[in-house]
Amino acid sequence: MDEIIKKKVAFYTLGCKLNFAETSAIARQFDERGFQQVDFNDKADIYIINSCTVTSQADKKCRSAIRRAIRMSPDAFVAVAGCYAQLKPEEIGKIKGVDAILGSQEKFRIFDYFNSFEKKEKAEVFVAPSKKAETFEPAFSVTGRTRSFLKIQDGCDYFCSYCTIPYARGRNRSGTIAGTVARAREIADSGFREIVLTGVNIGEFGSKNNESFIDLIRALDKVEGIERYRISSIEPNLIDDDIIEFVASSNKFLPHFHIPLQAGSDRILNLMQRRYTTSLFAGRIERIRKVMPLAGIGTDVIVGFPGETDADFEETYQFLSSLDLSYLHVFSFSSRENTKAASFSGKIDPQIIEQRSNKLHLLSERKRIRFVDRNTGRRADVLFEGKETNGLMSGWTDNYLKVVTPFEKALIGEICEVKLAEADHNGIIRATFPVNH
Repeated sequence: MDEIIKKKVAFYTLGCKLNFAETSAIARQFDERGFQQVDFNDKADIYIINSCTVTSQADKKCRSAIRRAIRMSPDAFVAVAGCYAQLKPEEIGKIKGVDAILGSQEKFRIFDYFNSFEKKEKAEVFVAPSKKAETFEPAFSVTGRTRSFLKIQDGCDYFCSYCTIPYARGRNRSGTIAGTVARAREIADSGFREIVLTGVNIGEFGSKNNESFIDLIRALDKVEGIERYRISSIEPNLIDDDIIEFVASSNKFLPHFHIPLQAGSDRILNLMQRRYTTSLFAGRIERIRKVMPLAGIGTDVIVGFPGETDADFEETYQFLSSLDLSYLHVFSFSSRENTKAASFSGKIDPQIIEQRSNKLHLLSERKRIRFVDRNTGRRADVLFEGKETNGLMSGWTDNYLKVVTPFEKALIGEICEVKLAEADHNGIIRATFPVNH
């Protein structure tokens, strides 16, 4: 047997669901060539780190993962790929022990550049300008055996003033409906019950080839074997009445939406170069609640954007308070090189950012508790996933509430009707089964 067949490879993914789908696609290339995949915390011959650069903290986490791999196996081949690698190859190249740096497109072609994966004197860099990224690289995850992340779109044309993603991933592009449906069928054949649709700006699916997101989800709804679909983050200006009405009427598309807001002040939204107003956003939430009263609805909000006054923040706080949301994801502004916001005046003191962030986290907690309370006592279908350390197994309702029950191996990967009983202090609901279970 060739020595290369015996080599062990480990993967580490930072960032979004899209990155997880893409790491899985890269891992399959290694599997097909006979490599043995091991945990990232184990000793390996090759380490592949799929990076994120949405915040400075993401960059820091990537550097930490690189150094951990090098400490674990000093002689291993270490490759860093993805968004951070695309934007900061020189920075990564300064870390002694890194052998390869692959950009957002090049990471899918690692075997075009390397074969023996031998240690290098210094990092070899393969990073083409993101503006040359014109092809769509399909991907989906195959770990966990219950939910698969399916990449349907990549890149972005929006160029929000704070965001590096268009520079890291290039312009908007997507697969076709036919190709995406074919991959959904492949996922179904692998035994998965739920698909999460992922991308950078998924509502723009098909905009370059005369197809549309609504036509895609109508086609996916007909795929046999997949019982549940989740729509990941979708822009407020792209989730229209047709999409909302379709999800409300579908037996497969789940009543769960994540719609990024970023600021509840129209003045700040304008500085961010977002493509909607608070009025449009509120209208989308109201429409969803009207047709799906128990839908899970989350949003993102950035605090401390340059120029955000106390009055702007209070406007954001009051606006979010007025909305019937299930939870908030709160982010502190992180200045990124080459974005417009990096040169804006009016930088906010870190202590003020922390105070504002804490206030929104408390608001999010109150909204989450209210949402859990509204669901307690009702029956819901739960897809159970696996065992937890305390002897419980967990799963998710259609509207994205976490549910636990005593571990039972036969339930893994099954969709079961349960009664949502009391919740603990973390908002995790205990499930009880009907008598005939």
